[in-house]
Amino acid sequence: MRNVAIILAGGRGTRMGADVPKQFVRVLGRPVLSYTIERFQRHPEVDIIEVVCRDGWKDEIDDICLKGDFSKVRWVAPGGTTFQESVMNGLDYLDGRISDDDQALIHYGVSPFVSDEVISDAIRVCKLHGNASPAHSQVYLAATKGDGESTTEFLDRDQIMVFNSPQALRYGYAKWVYAEGKRRGLIEKVEPHTTSLMLALGERVWFSKGLTSNIKITTPEDLRMFEGWVLYERVHAVGKGGDS
Repeated sequence: MRNVAIILAGGRGTRMGADVPKQFVRVLGRPVLSYTIERFQRHPEVDIIEVVCRDGWKDEIDDICLKGDFSKVRWVAPGGTTFQESVMNGLDYLDGRISDDDQALIHYGVSPFVSDEVISDAIRVCKLHGNASPAHSQVYLAATKGDGESTTEFLDRDQIMVFNSPQALRYGYAKWVYAEGKRRGLIEKVEPHTTSLMLALGERVWFSKGLTSNIKITTPEDLRMFEGWVLYERVHAVGKGGDS
């Protein structure tokens, strides 16, 4: 059984307001996607990486992999027009290339904060139950949206779990989830997330360790936060005798 990371790099990132898709925005000289791939490249339990790429950006992916020496990146698959379509393209591309018993770790290319601990626990729980999604408790007070300007109802945060990525699924099961979702006409009706599709199908999603820091970069504020995090890591690496 192998662990295969499917890194999604097909989004447009319109909320970022950048001239390029947000996964290719540079932070301290490197595209965000490069940092994300590096997390899986360095993880000892990840065997293979597939990048699902936005049309017209494959040369950029090749350049990222060459400069980063990302030897685990074996395939670059074409992205779709939506999140779910990109996931399906990535899964379809792997058909015949990996075993149904291998584990697929579906991860956003713009989630570079993911830690070794989060990846390891997703792999562990998936081995036990056939799927896993990093999740953590809701730490902030939450309410219903109401009329958009006010509300009269709060949500019990003790009953809320917040999902992160990577979502880990046995590959054969992942193919079934999307085939069944398509058959039932659910693919574009549910929140664009693998776990939301599983839940819409009545499946059980198993929690693995999640962290509040494991965010998906969506806004310019998120990007600035990530830049600060990279600088923090560099300072501490120098302090421990690492490279600057």
